[in-house]
Amino acid sequence: MKLAEIYMQFQSDIQIIEKELEISVQSNNDILQEASMQLLKAGGKRIRPVFVLLAAKFGDYDIESLKHIAVPLELVHMGSLVHDDVIDDAELRRGKKTIQSQWNNQIAMYTGDFIFGKAIETTTYFTNPQIHQILSNAMLEMCLGEIEQIRDQYNWGQNFRIYLRRIKRKTALLIAVSCELGALAANADYKTQRNLYRFGYNVGMSFQITDDVLDFVGTEEQLGKPAGGDLRQGNVTLPALYAMHHDSVIRNKVVDLLATNFPENVDLTDIIQSVKDSGGIEYSLEISDQYLKKAYDALEELPDIEEKTYLREIAAYIGRRKF
Repeated sequence: MKLAEIYMQFQSDIQIIEKELEISVQSNNDILQEASMQLLKAGGKRIRPVFVLLAAKFGDYDIESLKHIAVPLELVHMGSLVHDDVIDDAELRRGKKTIQSQWNNQIAMYTGDFIFGKAIETTTYFTNPQIHQILSNAMLEMCLGEIEQIRDQYNWGQNFRIYLRRIKRKTALLIAVSCELGALAANADYKTQRNLYRFGYNVGMSFQITDDVLDFVGTEEQLGKPAGGDLRQGNVTLPALYAMHHDSVIRNKVVDLLATNFPENVDLTDIIQSVKDSGGIEYSLEISDQYLKKAYDALEELPDIEEKTYLREIAAYIGRRKF
């Protein structure tokens, strides 16, 4: 089954979540309202809510309850994107102007905070303290990941462990808890919750590594931003990390080229090609596949229901996606 067909299976419930997202970002402040709605209308794959719905199929599925966990997870993701765009001084997000470029950094930061607040507010539907603990811990870990990324900007000597820990906190953890919380909110048994967490974590790691590969091989039209953006901002991702560890010429070239007051004006065409030629892309995809295999292994421990196949299909899509 293709990804689009999986989404069609849950179309009515995804529409309920979309409506709830719109309701959740309502504000009496016109700027907060407009900025939040702009981000919401920019779209997205809604991967996290879909994982919530699929995971909940292993328990007592009730969309009227589940929307109160699917929405805050997507809001946390959205709020983190707003803050990311400020840190990266990004002009575009999914091919459209970011909040910070349309307004300013102050508006963007408070919009992100507003969205985080709405996420916490929505989750108060649940009385189970474990749900709140898992979500709050995920938010704390995401903040640590962001701080680590700032700390390691232009740190060309960082190692692979630092990179993997950072993407765990920034990306994989929220996908993992989307699966876990979907199961928990649906009262699935503990073993199922843990296996879904394992699945989501490994899928999330693969998702981010694939994203980092696409930053080198994707087109501006596919990415919604120029290729090589991570490197230009001093964020060392796996393809570049591999290339610089295995070829000092590439490392020196990166350091020399980006040691400027205006790295945004640097032509990265030659460096991008050098990373491609180094084997960094192939190595990164191999690591991504290793995480996917672990995700598939976690699936094998789950009950044999139709949604188990859907989860496998989404994992496969993540491993082969082009944008």
